[in-house]
Amino acid sequence: MKKETIMKVANMKNAPGSTKETAESRQRLIDAAEELFASQGFDGTSIRDLITKAKTNLSSVNYHFGDKKELYEELFSQRLREMRESRLNAIEQVMAGRGKPTLEKLIRAYAVDFLKPFSDTKRSQRLMQLFFRELAEGRLPKNMFLDEMAVPVTTAMEEALVVLCPDVSRHDIQMGVISITGQLVHIMQVKVLFEGAKGHPIASIDIDDAIDHIVKFSAAGIRGCAKGNGK
Repeated sequence: MKKETIMKVANMKNAPGSTKETAESRQRLIDAAEELFASQGFDGTSIRDLITKAKTNLSSVNYHFGDKKELYEELFSQRLREMRESRLNAIEQVMAGRGKPTLEKLIRAYAVDFLKPFSDTKRSQRLMQLFFRELAEGRLPKNMFLDEMAVPVTTAMEEALVVLCPDVSRHDIQMGVISITGQLVHIMQVKVLFEGAKGHPIASIDIDDAIDHIVKFSAAGIRGCAKGNGK
């Protein structure tokens, strides 16, 4: 019998008893990984740390993920899927929901959903810490961010903008989505970096005010790119 098969059988024997227990154990490990990898980093977090935080055992890690690296990748994959589905739903609600869709409604819905994690300050800080660490260390597969979230979401935004702004070139629409996303990422970084600081408006930026500005600024910019408008 192959070594991989032996390990799989051993892990199955040690797996939690019920489907519900298995799912709960798996999710506890992912949630524990989010907190520990954010605060201590990948190298600074041991398997012992993870199973202690998740209140589970080593066989549970082996059964669900195989090793720490696989757990790390699954954590990011889950969080990216959650953000992707939430943002796609926000776009869909504007384009297919009640009322006439407008450029301002679309940008606002995208911005509000993008910054939604800040309703939970602790979690938003953990997410940003995770992403900052990943940018510095580069442990994930190269295309994970693109495949799991960036491409599906930006494509949906671009298609919605094509409908709402038929006189704007595809290139300008693509650049518009990149610009809007860049503004939102900057707001997230500012909130994390200067949270609690005083002495300058940038340290106490209000999310609602920032969204209002991004909507007005971006809508005007996209409309300004309309064919024949100043060209």
